[in-house]
Amino acid sequence: MSLRLAAEPLPGIPEIVSGADLAGLIAGSGAAFGDDDVIVIAQKVVSKAEGRVRALADVDPSEHARGLAGNLDKDPRLVQVILDESVEIVRAERGVLITRTHQGFVCANAGVDASNVPGDAVTLLPEDPDSSARDLRTALRARTGVAPAIVISDSFGRAWRLGQVEVAIGCAGLQPLDDRRGERDALGAELAATVLAVADEAAAAAGLVRNKAGREAVVVVRGLERFVTAEDGAGAGALLRPREEDLFS
Repeated sequence: MSLRLAAEPLPGIPEIVSGADLAGLIAGSGAAFGDDDVIVIAQKVVSKAEGRVRALADVDPSEHARGLAGNLDKDPRLVQVILDESVEIVRAERGVLITRTHQGFVCANAGVDASNVPGDAVTLLPEDPDSSARDLRTALRARTGVAPAIVISDSFGRAWRLGQVEVAIGCAGLQPLDDRRGERDALGAELAATVLAVADEAAAAAGLVRNKAGREAVVVVRGLERFVTAEDGAGAGALLRPREEDLFS
């Protein structure tokens, strides 16, 4: 069976402020989407809508934050926000601060980001991205009568490789992993380790067509209907490697 994937940014999504009706803006964008589609939404706009924005002027950095900031050449206020969003520092050297967040992600700066944020402020990751995805899916169903899968994406760096890739930090209605173990390859050998990160690959596809300077925070990905589910499902939390299996952090 021939499969085809398509990704298209939604037009007309304005600057998002706290309390914004994201589902209403998506429904009113004029774009057509159905139950079999996947809507990938940039973390930044979800965080803004949920009020997950912190003004650096309101941050009083601790001595620990000041010490780290001096070693890393970072703003002590930013370092304090990163520490507040973290449960563990994984690496802090050569200007890089990698932490494990309260949500369980291992990433640079705990996902705290100043890009596309007006004023001297930063956005924080949603407190529960899977819950955010489920709420958006429910709201879209109420407004449009259809319930596409929802993926909330953010850009993460990767060990041993240059560049950033969009990954799923939250999802609803999409099978996050496709376990192919036990199937056979073209030569008949049994697959022993093949588990595809479907939600991450949907996020990455959206990242390829999104213009971050063009307010293209929402992308419709088509062609993944075989992974879209009526139930909200396990969410992106299923993508987190258990701590006992983590050999690298």
